[in-house]
Amino acid sequence: MNNAFTIEVKASSCASFFGSDMNEAINHFFQPIVAFLDRILFWDPFVLMGFNFPVKIPFIIIWLIAGALFFTFYLRFINLRGFKHAIDLVLGRFDKDSHSGEISHFQALATATASTVGLGNIAGVAVAITMGGPGATFWLIVAGFLGMTTKLVECTLGVKYRKIDAEGNVSGGPMYYLRDGLARKGWRKTGKLLAMTFALFATIGAFGIGNMFQSNQMIAQTVSTFPALQGKELWLGLIVALLTGIVIIGGIKGIARVNDKLFPLMAGIYLVSALIVIGVNYRHIDDAFWAILRGAFTPSGIQGGIVGVMIIGFRRAAFSNEAGIGSAAIAHSSVKTEKPITEGYVALLEPFIDTVVICTLTALVIITSGLSANPGNLAGTQLTSAAFSTVSGWFPYLLLPTILLFAYTTIISWSYYGVKSFDFLTGDYFERRWNNRRIATRMYQLVYLLFTVLGSVLHLNAVVDFSDMLILAMAVPNIIGLYILAPEVKQALREYRKK
Repeated sequence: MNNAFTIEVKASSCASFFGSDMNEAINHFFQPIVAFLDRILFWDPFVLMGFNFPVKIPFIIIWLIAGALFFTFYLRFINLRGFKHAIDLVLGRFDKDSHSGEISHFQALATATASTVGLGNIAGVAVAITMGGPGATFWLIVAGFLGMTTKLVECTLGVKYRKIDAEGNVSGGPMYYLRDGLARKGWRKTGKLLAMTFALFATIGAFGIGNMFQSNQMIAQTVSTFPALQGKELWLGLIVALLTGIVIIGGIKGIARVNDKLFPLMAGIYLVSALIVIGVNYRHIDDAFWAILRGAFTPSGIQGGIVGVMIIGFRRAAFSNEAGIGSAAIAHSSVKTEKPITEGYVALLEPFIDTVVICTLTALVIITSGLSANPGNLAGTQLTSAAFSTVSGWFPYLLLPTILLFAYTTIISWSYYGVKSFDFLTGDYFERRWNNRRIATRMYQLVYLLFTVLGSVLHLNAVVDFSDMLILAMAVPNIIGLYILAPEVKQALREYRKK
């Protein structure tokens, strides 16, 4: 009894220690950095050209969409032409055990998609509809459709330039195709600089949006559903860190084994739940689709009109599916395959699943429920939950396991991205100094788990914004490399389709 009381007091004082003073101090430190990054990534280039649109058009969104448009036309709409073949590859119809790599096509898809399918699919879509009306859904789908080709390009290159050590461990992603691909073009120093920049952004960015934010939202939703757990956030954070540590210590194989079980489960729960809500409100389905089309081209009351609603939709899609960010290429590079282009085909399914399917269903849930105008001024997740409650008062409880699984799979997937990026930056040093580059992996994993716990008790808005900015910034060096190396992907496609 005394021991239990002592532990509870310590936990309470620990939570108090990680309280408002520390929150304020850390947020205060990061706020000017966030403001600086905001000026770089979210400046409006049209203002400099003399155009004064009534809505801000951020540079980073233009950068991502311009890249997606270019690759889609350059590769002649391979996102449509290659869709069926991508499904055949995921189903394992061309798999061979003799292929080099660590995980199957399906496991690579599950791991990469699990890192993108998260709270943005529930809360982010609600925010987009609140800000841009139902029409934002149309542009969100368009951005997801275009992003399919970007994923094909970056994941093909990720496999092509990957490195496999003597023990069969695979390392790949933008760091490697930026460094080695550009070196082959004669741009060795430029490639190395872009690769190091990308790896640094990914190493730090993984702590926030891929970890702390997910941990914080997991625990917040759990406590909101079960108020008796109020004050136990630290313990819940420790449990999440423990569950995360058990999985990530096994590397990509362990992460893939968990994701290929959890991803179909969490996607299935959410899809069935969403379809039930839409089915209950089936009388409004036609009206919902008309509202989406009407709002996309003739929006009313939205700042910036068509341009405004388009930017809102594109922005939410960019945050949701990460096409052009380069993160997915790190996971896909571990796949067992003989031809890199096959994994490019598989990767194009990610934005389709994440944005075209899951985000669209969330939008239809909100619109068919009649809550798209958000009369109660609810926050993102709360609006989606209110739409679920149109079925029954208990139905929003189905969101809890979905949110927990979405957040958990994102945490374990981003741990791998962070590990591989940190290894790229420091692995050779540890190899030379201690003849063991795995020290870098274990160091990063321990710090990552610490941030998982911190995320459960701290509300570090500035830290999450900072990491969010870094993850978006990953797109700058990545897409530069994709433009330069795109002819190699086109050639690979031509040879593969002939064969």
